[in-house]
Amino acid sequence: MSLTPVLFPELINAVTETIAAHAEAVTELDQAIGDGDHVFNLQRGLQALQAGNADIAVLDWPAAWQKIGMILMSAVGGASGSLYATLFISLNKNSHDKTIDLQNFASIFGLAVDAVKQRGKADVGEKTMLDVLVPVAEALKQDAAAGKPLPEVLDHVCAVAEAGVESTRNMLATKGRASFLGERSIGHIDAGAKTAQLMIEAVAGVLKKAA
Repeated sequence: MSLTPVLFPELINAVTETIAAHAEAVTELDQAIGDGDHVFNLQRGLQALQAGNADIAVLDWPAAWQKIGMILMSAVGGASGSLYATLFISLNKNSHDKTIDLQNFASIFGLAVDAVKQRGKADVGEKTMLDVLVPVAEALKQDAAAGKPLPEVLDHVCAVAEAGVESTRNMLATKGRASFLGERSIGHIDAGAKTAQLMIEAVAGVLKKAA
């Protein structure tokens, strides 16, 4: 996986497009058990990233991830901004002096997801984006260790992400605004998990074409 941040503009455009295409549906999910502003906050961050496309594309991966994290920290409101900033800043922290191949990326992505867990004081089963990110990180590690080709890994990751979203439907929310609803949160898909899945699919689509 000798991919470089020169792909960043294409990656962020793909993510921006898929969030825009699903904005209404995800907002309905968020309004059912959350504040209803998740997509708005996320799109504000994506717009800021688009504005920095050219600058980020000339960086190496560690520097690119750090810059992305800082942009998200300042541009995205709500819990999502802090959590995604933590993810990317952790990618930077754990990637110095490493070749960004599939196996190394799987390792540093796993560490980044662990950092998100610690930041959010949450884990799988609590109806959050972690119900997507954690199984995706585990799938990446398993597939990378098995030496699977990138297109196959990306297809698997997308399937795991989709399953992670669906798993939130029957969970009791214990974090954020949704936790105030108690049993009434059951039966609804988590909006943060859904946007995480959509963004992973968008990124996977770009990487498959570039592989």
